[in-house]
Amino acid sequence: MTTETTGAATADQHGQPQLRRVLGPGLLLLFIVGDILGAGVYAVTGRLAGQVGGIAWLPFLVAFAIATLTAFSYLELVTKYPQAAGAALYAHKAFGVHFVTFLVAFTVVCSGITSASTSSGLLASNLLIGLGNDAPSTGLVLAVALGFMLVLALINLRGVGESVKFNVVLTVVEMAALAIVIGIGIWVIGKGDGNLDRITVFESPDDKGLFMAVTVATAIAFFSMVGFEDSVNMVEETKEPERIFPRMMLTGLGIAVIIYMLVAISVVAVIPTDRIGAPTNAEAGILIDVVKLGAPDLPIDDVFPFMTVFAVANTALINMLMASRLIYGMAQQRVLPPVLGKVLPGRRSPYVAIGFTTLLALGLITYVRLGSESTIVGSLSGTTALLLLAVFTIVNVSCLVLRRDPARGFRAPTVVPVLGALLCAYLPGPWARLEADLIQYKIAAGLLGIGVLLWLATRLFYKPAGGHFEDIEHMDIDPTDDPV
Repeated sequence: MTTETTGAATADQHGQPQLRRVLGPGLLLLFIVGDILGAGVYAVTGRLAGQVGGIAWLPFLVAFAIATLTAFSYLELVTKYPQAAGAALYAHKAFGVHFVTFLVAFTVVCSGITSASTSSGLLASNLLIGLGNDAPSTGLVLAVALGFMLVLALINLRGVGESVKFNVVLTVVEMAALAIVIGIGIWVIGKGDGNLDRITVFESPDDKGLFMAVTVATAIAFFSMVGFEDSVNMVEETKEPERIFPRMMLTGLGIAVIIYMLVAISVVAVIPTDRIGAPTNAEAGILIDVVKLGAPDLPIDDVFPFMTVFAVANTALINMLMASRLIYGMAQQRVLPPVLGKVLPGRRSPYVAIGFTTLLALGLITYVRLGSESTIVGSLSGTTALLLLAVFTIVNVSCLVLRRDPARGFRAPTVVPVLGALLCAYLPGPWARLEADLIQYKIAAGLLGIGVLLWLATRLFYKPAGGHFEDIEHMDIDPTDDPV
């Protein structure tokens, strides 16, 4: 067990200085909670209530159960292989097939891009509402969303170094915004204006049975539970990870699902039945309606949209930082064209990788906003969940395969990764999608297709730098660091 807690300049097997272990239980827990909270609950709560009525809290609970199963697999793998490369490392060690490793890594990249693009839609609508435009036009929302992504690219180009302590501040803001929603729900129920009886009422607009309706709603809700897997990239900066990580990851998931369920109950209690399925602004989410209807005489509704903007903007920034650094890392390994690994001399930021990921995001936002009937938030949040469910399936299977290695650290009961793999493989199916959400398959396939074409071109025209993914343990660049 590594317990180094000082700033001693130790080195790894490649002669590179190791990261300083500065994260104790408190900071790690706040990092995990902050990573899970954010755009998710704003994006999906209204859609859940529209699919299952008053039991909108139940899909959050089911999504939490599935995420927890996968978290057990991550915990076993991260304590067995405490490097910061995440799912790509586990797939590489389990299967040893370079193309599979590439697909896992590029799928994680795509999930970051679609998640950030989801945040752009939320931010655009909430910002415009905060500025007094309650019904912004399609073109205006699109312009703000695209402008936001360009701002993120400029920040990214500066080689931003986000500290964990700064993320703590942002996490507090995120939790404060959700606490306002929960507080309004409790206040409305307390004074007798809220209908708490509805939280046990199941309603399906498409006359689905309870099982299928909850299945669809769980697939939607899963977007709100992702983020816990990012914490494995902090393992090399955590004190005594074998002891601390399991407790903090599971506690973080538990805190998040309690907050989500309370938010869902507040939505159901405050908003009339006929308005739950059709919020004032579907792109902005239904939580703004809770604030406006539940506390119309308080000035909170003037501030709340800006709090949501602050919350989702940080989520988007972290996602785009992660995506561009992963592209940079794969280019350095000659898994993608080396041009994607070029770095600005002064800022030391991977400008070509940043430009590539930003272009993908701009294209996605424009395509979804102008080329389909779905909203940016609806289509791209679902695509994010679809991509990550595929990754989680592989992680669970990898956990089982890697039982061949001597056990070390945390070990999950065998039934846990088995159930995790089966459930994560089940939720991406078309039976768990609304008809309007089938566009998610096209988006995912298109993004992965671009990656495969780049991979093939690299194989044909560039010589591998000593072999594909030869240094996978250090390929996943920490988004808090500059690449060189």
